[in-house]
Amino acid sequence: MNNFLRNTIICHRGIHDNVKIYENTLEAFKLAMEKKYIIELDIHKTKDNKIVVFHDYNTQKITGKNLLIESSNYEELNNQDKVHIPTLEEVLHLINGSVPLLIEIKQKSRVGALEKKLMSILNEYHGEFAIQSFNPKTVYWFKKHYRNILRGQLSYQYKDKKMNFISKSILKNMLFNSITKPHFVSYKYDELSPKQRKKLKEKHITTLAWTIDNREDYNKYIDNYDNLICEKFI
Repeated sequence: MNNFLRNTIICHRGIHDNVKIYENTLEAFKLAMEKKYIIELDIHKTKDNKIVVFHDYNTQKITGKNLLIESSNYEELNNQDKVHIPTLEEVLHLINGSVPLLIEIKQKSRVGALEKKLMSILNEYHGEFAIQSFNPKTVYWFKKHYRNILRGQLSYQYKDKKMNFISKSILKNMLFNSITKPHFVSYKYDELSPKQRKKLKEKHITTLAWTIDNREDYNKYIDNYDNLICEKFI
């Protein structure tokens, strides 16, 4: 399997400043393509079964309108002038295999529907891509149904006070990895311990770190991971 994730900088949501050029937009991806960066992006499924490229679960931060993506139709999401929310098909048509993609699957509903819809689109796409998710059930879904697709487990230290201790421990220590068998792990850059990194290396699991936003941290952490997911300074 070609693990392209080690090859060049991974650009977080495209090249953007969220003032003139917004994250996860066609304009941000065009700039990343010019530099030949791997593009990291986020996807959700809308109420009318469209896959859109957007980070948050609601649109408030970017559009100023508080719409929950999974409860909204695609036309509702784009019924504003501030920024165009692209479908995944639009993004794939733009990129057309010119650079690899790192696709983060974001969802709060039951695993399966979004993943199936995603693959119905990606099966027609002729370019390199990998998928990743914080949800180990999604990672396992790909192991079960598309085991040859590059899949990754996202994680961090889970300090949310609303989450119980056992759930936190399982997720931050990635205890599902023995079942889901991820090809790579993507962890918050300053939270993965040397012991954890060593253990992953021994298992030949690629390590990524998110999100580096300055050259000083890039130089500090680049030797600790196989690659870094970056924004702002690149």
